[in-house]
Amino acid sequence: MTAVAELDTTPARPTRAARRRAEQAGALDRPTVSFELFPPRNPDAAPRLWATVRELETVEPDFVSVTYGASGRTRQTTRALVRRLLRETSLNPIAHLTCVGTSRDEVTTIVEEFLDEGVRSFLALRGDPPTGEPDWRPHPDGVHTAAELVELLRDIERGRCGRSAAQAVRARVRPLSVAVAAFPRGNHATGGTRAQDVQALLAKQEAGADFAISQVFFDAEAYLGLVAEARTAGVTIPIVPGIIPTTDPARLLRVQELTGVPVPRRLLDLLGSTDDPVERHRRGTRAGVDLVNGVLDGGAPGVHVYTFNTHEATLDLLDGADLVGGRRSAVVPTPAAPAPTSPDASPDLTAPGGTPADATTTTPRGTLS
Repeated sequence: MTAVAELDTTPARPTRAARRRAEQAGALDRPTVSFELFPPRNPDAAPRLWATVRELETVEPDFVSVTYGASGRTRQTTRALVRRLLRETSLNPIAHLTCVGTSRDEVTTIVEEFLDEGVRSFLALRGDPPTGEPDWRPHPDGVHTAAELVELLRDIERGRCGRSAAQAVRARVRPLSVAVAAFPRGNHATGGTRAQDVQALLAKQEAGADFAISQVFFDAEAYLGLVAEARTAGVTIPIVPGIIPTTDPARLLRVQELTGVPVPRRLLDLLGSTDDPVERHRRGTRAGVDLVNGVLDGGAPGVHVYTFNTHEATLDLLDGADLVGGRRSAVVPTPAAPAPTSPDASPDLTAPGGTPADATTTTPRGTLS
């Protein structure tokens, strides 16, 4: 099943599994729902972000991830956003963390800062080397892979618990959680294959990773194939599919440029064959619902949605897939807000990858082995 197979312009009809999910809205085994946010680089964008946060909060997601710029480029703004989410919302934030080009001592300091703020969940990413620096070299005392970063996170936590009985108690109550990235089509940024990424994922698991979030994809079989190959290789941690709402053709093409993950021609034709923004939004939502149903019917534990700091397309997608307990009307034909043209709305090409890893990149793409 693909995101765009057998598409037409009729309203989406939930699968039997989707209907069961709706009936089990409060059940223990309901699929997880989570979102990605990024800290705005422009203060003028903050009100729009917080309007989105409040809308996303209404559907009670399991967590939200907050991106972190290349080489710590958004260190302070990421911390500020995570701090505010912890203090002013009911959301559970996961802080992205990259290590490329950074010394072990500096990474340790950054982790300690997050932990002191009350953060108990991280997305451990290697990240991309800085662009435009042909003579760049890794830090001689750096952390060179995501697996090494996972190990360091676990070491830091053990050290804190060993130094403080109070911290040891708190850690038992709120254990440290570490997520990592996975690539259904292999890591385009490094030229790696899916088989190579599966081995990297196994190393991250052995280092102490709790679960993985996938890079964007547009065909359910890409995700399901990754999971099958990973299980054969010995990967047992949950792998959450990363989903992008498929309502904006310009954004999809930008994602394709950043990640190397091709957008199906049929999807682009479907979206481009109407000038009506309401109809385009409805068609894109239908395609996204098909993709979500495909991965959930195939056994995915939930979905992680790359929101681009907007909420309409995201919540319409989840509602169409019966993942928000009827909190919104089913596949409402509400057009998504026009994509802003400010720098805050555009993915940052210098960003590290992950799920996604940059403060403005909403698709995982970097050298995360």
